[in-house]
Amino acid sequence: MVDKVIIDGQEVELIADLFEPTPIQSGDNEAITRESLTFWQDARKRLLKNKGAVVGLIILFTIVLMAIFAPIFSKYDYKSQNIRNVKIPPKMPIVSSLGIMDGKDSNGVDVYAEKNIKENYLFGTDALGRDIWTRTWTGARVSLFIAVLAAIFDLLIGVAYGGISAYYGGKVDLVMQRIIEIITGIPQLVIVTLFIMVFNPGILSISLAMAVSGWTGMARVVRSHVLRLKNQEFVLASKTLGSSDFRVIFKHLFPNVIGPIVVMIMFSLPQAIFYEAFLSFIGLGLQPPQASLGVLINEGFKSLQSYPYMMFIPSIVVCSLIFALNLLADGLRDAVDPKMRNQ
Repeated sequence: MVDKVIIDGQEVELIADLFEPTPIQSGDNEAITRESLTFWQDARKRLLKNKGAVVGLIILFTIVLMAIFAPIFSKYDYKSQNIRNVKIPPKMPIVSSLGIMDGKDSNGVDVYAEKNIKENYLFGTDALGRDIWTRTWTGARVSLFIAVLAAIFDLLIGVAYGGISAYYGGKVDLVMQRIIEIITGIPQLVIVTLFIMVFNPGILSISLAMAVSGWTGMARVVRSHVLRLKNQEFVLASKTLGSSDFRVIFKHLFPNVIGPIVVMIMFSLPQAIFYEAFLSFIGLGLQPPQASLGVLINEGFKSLQSYPYMMFIPSIVVCSLIFALNLLADGLRDAVDPKMRNQ
């Protein structure tokens, strides 16, 4: 006898074939479809898939190489003057065929032929006959040095300060956060001016100003993440097993805050470069004949109408450097963000 049921108003016979289970496909159910990657391997893979980050990395790598090797292989010194070759327009052998940087002034006169100049000044010369090519890449060295210095201050002061403030909490956190509020309440320009009154304008005064106030943003970010993590189960378990505060902070908390720390460092680099260029432009940074991108932009601004290349070339370099670091920072932020993993 065959059983029958009514489904959607229709009578359906129940036969044995309807109750046969689906065949089990052995071997595929437990197969790992994705390779096992560590956190940083996955971050690197995601970073290289980001086209903007790759472009920024290429630009940054090129500028770093030029800053290191261009002044070394140049036959001109960044502060050597040649009064005979004053305000010579730039001339590049390959680019000159396009009608730009061909050694001609604003009136179309070939200055190299008129003054019988045999060598080529790739970026031209300034009002004192100094080679802008060498001065530009020497100034890029200063910008990169300031950026690295900002990263060191963020790591040594900001990370430690924010981590200690959040981990111990209570009165310690209260006092340390009030100190940060006092520091951030003083404009950096005022701090730089105070140091200039004691020291001469230059890298020393900028470095001291960054050491006083440049790390506060990093400290606040680290504090917020440590506050979120310090009551997690793995931290409480480590404390229960008798781990010291030093081990809990550096073994369990900081490794879980590495991602935000790296992202904050990457965003602090272009800020430090712009900060140095701005201070040098207004006369509070490096002073001539020292070379920095801000000093070159300031000198070129004085001759902008007649010799625009003197300002545009260092401006393009500093903008490219800041643009590349921002692109790389954006890509790195997406690469280390756990929320972006499944996208």
